[in-house]
Amino acid sequence: MSAPAPSPSTSEATRIVIAGAGPAAQALVAQLDRARFTGSITVLSNRDDTPAELLELAMLPQVSVRFGQPASHIDAVNRTVATADGMEFAYDQLVIATGSAPVASPVDGAAQCLSYCTIDDAPRIAEGVQEITRELGRRPVGILVGTGAAAGQAEAVLRAKGVRPIRTTARPAAVVPSVVPGGSASGLASSAVVFEDGSSMTGDLVVLAEERVSRDGLAATAGVRTAAGGGIVISRDFRTSVPGIWAIGDAAAFDGVRLGLLVAAASAAGACATQLLTAVAAATPAATPVPALPVAA
Repeated sequence: MSAPAPSPSTSEATRIVIAGAGPAAQALVAQLDRARFTGSITVLSNRDDTPAELLELAMLPQVSVRFGQPASHIDAVNRTVATADGMEFAYDQLVIATGSAPVASPVDGAAQCLSYCTIDDAPRIAEGVQEITRELGRRPVGILVGTGAAAGQAEAVLRAKGVRPIRTTARPAAVVPSVVPGGSASGLASSAVVFEDGSSMTGDLVVLAEERVSRDGLAATAGVRTAAGGGIVISRDFRTSVPGIWAIGDAAAFDGVRLGLLVAAASAAGACATQLLTAVAAATPAATPVPALPVAA
């Protein structure tokens, strides 16, 4: 999606705070930078590590990334956000991008298999399937674990890429790494699942598409409306029920569905940036005309 049009009228005093530092938040910062936003952007990250993507954004002159300082409370009346360590940040516009979390604890060995959480995972799974297909020289058989919309989307991706998916709604106790002819584990993907009763299913790859829940607890502290099934309720322009507060990424829900299952992070960020800049421009006071000096008679 193309970047929003530059907004030279943006006030330098405008403060945008983004709660969260995942893909949606990173994409939003990048879009605002491309649009030449001249105010300040503060990113409150719950990550203690410093991934290259965030470090690159932190180098931008108008951006401040607070590593290991997750937002914990919103004062919507005074427009401030408090962090877990007691810091407080004032905002003119606040964007909640806290993402989602798995409903259940991770399956043993899950890090070694493919996973589908949002639409952004589709290209990665497609690339993995292509690699496995080249290695096998035939159409792969895939084990798909999960229920709900995410599993349905993952199945569509697998079928589109020529995989024969075998779907199970029973949660496995573990996933088993692939084994190459030499007898060593392959780093490509897992190829089997083992259940609690000792039974198993074997294929050429395993995709986990388990249920996730939006992290909407921060929004609740500001009285923001949330969906019955979880997620911050947003309108088509990414606004929440509280003025000055927006939501993007998997923290948000549109029509009861996690936004990550509806729109790619980059596309959502581009559209949200456009709406944000429009709101900022509308809130920026017009220049006050200088009164003319009286003319002597």
